[in-house]
Amino acid sequence: MNTQTASAKTSKTATDVKKKRKFKSEYMWGYIFVAPPILGFLFFALIPMLFSVYVSFTQFDLYTPAQLNGLDNYKRLFFEDDLFWKTVINTFYASIGIPFGMALSLLIAIALNQKVKGLALFRTAFFLPTVCSIVAISLLWRWIFNSDFGLLNVLLGYVGISGPSWLSDENWAMPAMIIQGVWGGLGINMILYLAALQSVPRSLYEAADIDGANGWQKLRYVTIPSISPTTFFILTTSIIGALQDFQRFMIMTEGGPDYSTTTVVYYLFLNAFRYMEMGYASAMAWVLGIIILIITFINFKLSKRWVHY
Repeated sequence: MNTQTASAKTSKTATDVKKKRKFKSEYMWGYIFVAPPILGFLFFALIPMLFSVYVSFTQFDLYTPAQLNGLDNYKRLFFEDDLFWKTVINTFYASIGIPFGMALSLLIAIALNQKVKGLALFRTAFFLPTVCSIVAISLLWRWIFNSDFGLLNVLLGYVGISGPSWLSDENWAMPAMIIQGVWGGLGINMILYLAALQSVPRSLYEAADIDGANGWQKLRYVTIPSISPTTFFILTTSIIGALQDFQRFMIMTEGGPDYSTTTVVYYLFLNAFRYMEMGYASAMAWVLGIIILIITFINFKLSKRWVHY
C-alpha cells in the first residue's frame, strides 16, 4: 500500500516537473517573440522621445554640445514666434477637408457595395492612390494644378472659366492642397467603410422595410449608427494624420507662397534641419504632441454620445 502511494506521488511529481518545464519553455518563447517590438520601441521610440524632452530645454545645433537654456524655447514658441501660430492655423485649415473626405468616401463605399458589373475594377481604381508613393502622387498633382497647362485649368477653360494659379496664389494654394488631400484619403477610407457596410446585419434593414422606412431613413437610422465605430476610427486617425501632414506640402508648395501652406510639422522640419535649431524644433514637436493628445482625448470623450458598439 505504501509502495503504491509512494509510486503515485513520484509519478505526480514527475508530471508536475514536466509541466513546469513546459511552462518555462513557453514563457521563454513568449519573451523571445515579444522582444523585437519591445526593443524596437525602446531604442527607436522611447529613448529618442526622452532625449527630445531634454533637447527641448537646450540650445542644440547638432555640431556643438547642447547648452541648457531653461524655458527659453517654449517662451519663444508661445510669445515671440508669430509664424508658429500661423502654421498652427494653416494646419487646422488643411484639416477642413476631413469631413468632406469622409462623406465622399462613405458615398463611394455605398455605391461600391451594390451588385454591379465591374465592381472589382472600380474598387481597385479608388484604392490605387493609397498604395502609390506620396512623392509620385504629389508630383502628379503639381502638374494637374499647373496654372499654364495643368489638367484642371484646361478642363475649366473648356467651360469658359479661367483657372487660378493654384499653387502660386496665396488665396488658392491651401484650397488646392485640401482638394488633393481629400482625393488622397478616399481609398483607405472607402475600404474601411465598405468593410463596415458589409458587416451591418441584414435583419436591421428588413425590420426597417417592415416599418416602411425609405432609403434616406434607412441610411440615417440604420446604416450610419451601425458603422459609427468605423467613422470614429477614421475621424480619429484622420485628425492625427492631418496634424502631422508634411511630405506633400514640402513637395508641392514648399510651404509657400508666403508661408500660406506651411504646416506645423514642415515648420518643425525647417527649424531642425535647415536652420539647425534642434532644441527649438524639439519644443515645437512636444507642443504639437500635446495638442494632438488633447484633441484625441476630447474626441474619445465625445464619442460616447454618437458611437454605437
